[in-house]
Amino acid sequence: MVELVNFIARALVEKPDAVDVREVENDDSIVIELRVDPDDMGKVIGKQGRIAKAIRTVVKAASVNSAKPVFVEIV
Repeated sequence: MVELVNFIARALVEKPDAVDVREVENDDSIVIELRVDPDDMGKVIGKQGRIAKAIRTVVKAASVNSAKPVFVEIV
């Protein structure tokens, strides 16, 4: 999942080297933290959060077979 979020985020931003994706595993879920340059934050979130929602939807669809639910947080 980390590779998927990393690929999508790098394609959206102007500074792909500033993209940082980390996976944090809890007892009951997996959280993928996405960090980008502050100037690129709007491009990752999109108007009214549409891009962020689309990223979360793609990750949710890709993690259907996962034992734990996967969430994406934009930090």
